[in-house]
Amino acid sequence: MDLHLEGARVIVTAGASGIGREIVRRFRDEGARVAVCDVDDLALEALRKDMPSVAAERCDVADPAGVTGFVEQAVEALGGLDCLVNNAGIAGPTARIEHIDDEGWRRCLDVCLTGQFNTVRAAVRYLRASANPSIVNISSAAGKLGFARRTPYAAAKWGVIGLTKSLAVELGPDRIRVNAVLPGLVAGDRQRRVMEAKAQNRGVSFDEVEREAFSYTSLPEYVTAEQLADQILFLASPRGRTITGQAIAVDGDTKMLA
Repeated sequence: MDLHLEGARVIVTAGASGIGREIVRRFRDEGARVAVCDVDDLALEALRKDMPSVAAERCDVADPAGVTGFVEQAVEALGGLDCLVNNAGIAGPTARIEHIDDEGWRRCLDVCLTGQFNTVRAAVRYLRASANPSIVNISSAAGKLGFARRTPYAAAKWGVIGLTKSLAVELGPDRIRVNAVLPGLVAGDRQRRVMEAKAQNRGVSFDEVEREAFSYTSLPEYVTAEQLADQILFLASPRGRTITGQAIAVDGDTKMLA
């Protein structure tokens, strides 16, 4: 299927590794021009070597001034902006509420929620000039379900849904589509680290935590970064031109988080 993304100008936050890197690769392979920010210097260096056509800069999305500077540089390098993918996020602390400190709470919300606000605020004036403008925000299955011992993360990801739906209404007159993608259990090191932390916190084995997690899904298998990229590229393409304000789960029909 031709998604008609040749020449599209795209920003992907946290695009140097993991899900973000796969999103970047897929946009590039479709002929899009891509700019990336990340806080992982080693991952940025590797990305520059592997995908030299991608503009890659260090930027923490929780820093408003840094985000504004990055977006301005990216738009200049790309010659405009058609799509913003808000992928940056962190797992945050895994603990009962009384054991979560102020810094752990704030940092998780600053990156996972306020970071998306920062990038949209900096990018929206450029998106208004696009013929096919879109924003895709990465939320989570934790953005629609309660998540014990992961309250900062869940609160942030629920907030992403509210941000997405509000922006869809606000930016609709500008023809800017705004959607959220909600991954479930995603294959990779980050998911493994989250499960390991949960197993340690609860005093059980990793295998027990994994079995329990999959018992709450209709399709008990990991989601891949490639599947998430498929969904994001479709939403960013002209084929997704009437899809906005949606929270689209790619999670095997997850019914509960524990």
